[in-house]
Amino acid sequence: MPYIGYWQLIAAVDTYVVYDDVNFIKRGWINRNNILLNGEKKLFSIALHEASQNKLINEISIADDFSKLRKTIQMAYAKAPFYAETMELLDTIFDFPKHNIALFIDNSIRNVCDYLHMQTNIILSSDIEKDNSLKGQDKIISICKLLHADTYINAIGGVELYDKNVFDNHYIKLLFLKPEIECYQQFKNEFVPGLSMIDILMFCSPKQIKGMLQRYSLIDSPLTKDMERKK
Repeated sequence: MPYIGYWQLIAAVDTYVVYDDVNFIKRGWINRNNILLNGEKKLFSIALHEASQNKLINEISIADDFSKLRKTIQMAYAKAPFYAETMELLDTIFDFPKHNIALFIDNSIRNVCDYLHMQTNIILSSDIEKDNSLKGQDKIISICKLLHADTYINAIGGVELYDKNVFDNHYIKLLFLKPEIECYQQFKNEFVPGLSMIDILMFCSPKQIKGMLQRYSLIDSPLTKDMERKK
């Protein structure tokens, strides 16, 4: 349940690839995020079984019954305007029968997309027959070609990972999504940005969120001006 920038990315593309056959990152954001508790940012984590950076994401399983997280979310958001609807959605996600973290994440993305009526095609990178000896941007370019993509859009945090000229040489346009974080009412607290999508779902209607998902810019370099702004 990442922050809204990733959901803007999902909304911006035709096909979103869940990159599950790369190494797990300890203390990263794969199994944890922040919610709002008593007006402050509060980190939550999903317990995993023998997680290691020597394993691929799709080799790691969940060791969590979600009872503690359910109670924390209830404590934080019981009086939020869309608590009932969001809790029903989260219960569906938490009750997913498979414990593989990659499949769990894939399912959670699909459930949120259904709730928000997003039509993006979601696929796992492990389901794509590709050369797994490739690394970094070479692997990304290979995936793009296999999916017949002419444009690759990544989160703004990836600007230092990819070389525009290399993508151009393969006739693939490289763009980065720069999110515009819109303020919304979080009870009577001062606004805390960049929290898990759980927070937005609790305080905003699907219609409001659909509008937020369009507030971003696409840039081809961190040094260029914004190429496109959707409002």
